[in-house]
Amino acid sequence: MRVKEIMTKNAKACTPTTTLAEAAGLMWDEDCGVVPVVTEAGQVIGLVTDRDICMAAALSNRKLSDLAVEEVVSGTLYSTKPDDDVRTALDTMKEQRVRRLPVINSDGALEGILSMNDLVLNAQEGREKGAISFHDVLDTIKAISSHRLPVGKKKEAAARV
Repeated sequence: MRVKEIMTKNAKACTPTTTLAEAAGLMWDEDCGVVPVVTEAGQVIGLVTDRDICMAAALSNRKLSDLAVEEVVSGTLYSTKPDDDVRTALDTMKEQRVRRLPVINSDGALEGILSMNDLVLNAQEGREKGAISFHDVLDTIKAISSHRLPVGKKKEAAARV
């Protein structure tokens, strides 16, 4: 099964200068938790998540309408291609512990988003040739959901900062 067969097509995007309030509004309107960030030329350069926006709201002491996406977007971008096998995308999600991947064509332009929702909704019992199994999806969710640091170590790490 190819990524393009199950991805969410027509994903909305924003630019680095979009405000976080606008990005949050886009997420609300589109019922999603991530918006790809693209250059004026349409090249995907990152993702802004609902968590990025919440953390900026809590920690910056500034209005979301005064914060640009470029101030919070991660510099690291993990992605997949439309013709990639879904298992390759699952492996990337597991290894990088991300719930969503932008689907980018060979020109670097956005084709869609592959999310855990897409994978869960397309999973099947058993292991038919090419199908995504419930086991494949659960393994990915377990890898993504595991704590990066043991809970007690999080407080110690935060105290060092």
